[in-house]
Amino acid sequence: MKILVTGGGGFLGQAIVRQLLDRGDAVRVINRSDYPELARLGVDCRRGDLADAGAVDVAVAGVDAVIHVAAKAGPGLYAPDYEAANVTGTENVLQACRRHSVPYLVHTSSPSVVHGGGDIEGGDESLPYPTHFQAPYPETKARAERLVLAANGEGLKTCALRPHLIWGPGDNQLLPRLIEKNRAGRLRLPGPDKKIDTVYIDNAAAAHLLALDNLRGRASAAGKAYFISNGEPLAAGEIITRLLEAAGETPRLGTVSPRLAMAVAALVEGLWRLSRRRSDPPLSRFVVEHLSTAHWYDLSAARRDLGYEPAVSIEQGLERLRSSLAH
Repeated sequence: MKILVTGGGGFLGQAIVRQLLDRGDAVRVINRSDYPELARLGVDCRRGDLADAGAVDVAVAGVDAVIHVAAKAGPGLYAPDYEAANVTGTENVLQACRRHSVPYLVHTSSPSVVHGGGDIEGGDESLPYPTHFQAPYPETKARAERLVLAANGEGLKTCALRPHLIWGPGDNQLLPRLIEKNRAGRLRLPGPDKKIDTVYIDNAAAAHLLALDNLRGRASAAGKAYFISNGEPLAAGEIITRLLEAAGETPRLGTVSPRLAMAVAALVEGLWRLSRRRSDPPLSRFVVEHLSTAHWYDLSAARRDLGYEPAVSIEQGLERLRSSLAH
C-alpha cells in the first residue's frame, strides 16, 4: 500500500512511518517542516500545513490510506491555533479522502476527549464526551474525533485511537519537559498516588498499523474509537520517577494541594489571557486536572477488535530509553 502519514516527522509519526516501511509499505508524509532523515529512508516528503486545503488535497492524491497523526497538543489557551490544526486540518483530510476515493483513515485522538475532571479507573469506550473542557486541546480533539467517526461509511472506513502519554527513545515532548521542570525544582504533583496509564512508543505505533489492517479486512473497528496504553497503570509519582531515572536524572518530586494548584493555575490563565499571549502558560487547569486525577483504561476493546497487545513492557521500555540516552 501507499500510505500518507500526516505529521510523519513527529515522535509518533516517525515511529509509525518506520514500522510501515519495515513491513514493505510505501510511505508519504506531510509536515510543516522538512525531515531529511525520512527522505533518506525513501519516504515521499511533502511540506504543507493541514489548515491549507490545497496542500492536503495534493498530499492525499494517489494514496491508498491515511494515518492522520498531526495535531497541535499542549495546555495553550489560544483557541484559534488549536481550531486550525485539529478541527480544520481534520476536515481537510476527510474532504481530500472523499475527493480522491481513499478508502481507509486511522485517526490519532486522545483519552483527554472523555476526561471531564474526575477519576477514570478502568474506563472503557462507553465513556461520554464531557459537556465542558478546561482547554482548547481536548475540546478540539473531541470535535475532530467525532468528525472522523461520523465520516465512517461505505466509501471511507474510519476509526480513532486514543494513545495515552506516549514515551520512549526519541521523545521530544514529555520527557524533556519533565527533565526541565525537575532540574528547576518545579515538579510538584497534586496527585502523586493517582494511577495513570502510559504507552511505550513502539506499542502506540503498532496499534495504528493494527487498526489500518482491521479496516482493510473485517472492519470491526470501523466507526469506533479505542483506548491504547501499556495496560500497566502506575502511580503518577512512580512512573515520572522511573522516567527521570532512566534519563539519568535525580528525581526531585514534591507535592502540592490540588485545590491550591488549581487556584494558582486559574490565576496564571487569567494573566495569560489578559496579556493575550499565544504561548503555553507555565501552569494551567487542564494540566492540574490531569495531574490530580486517576486515568487508566480498559483495553478489552482494542484487544478484541484490533488484536492489540503491548509488545514492549514498561520495564523493557525504560531499559531501551536508558540505553538510547546513554549513547
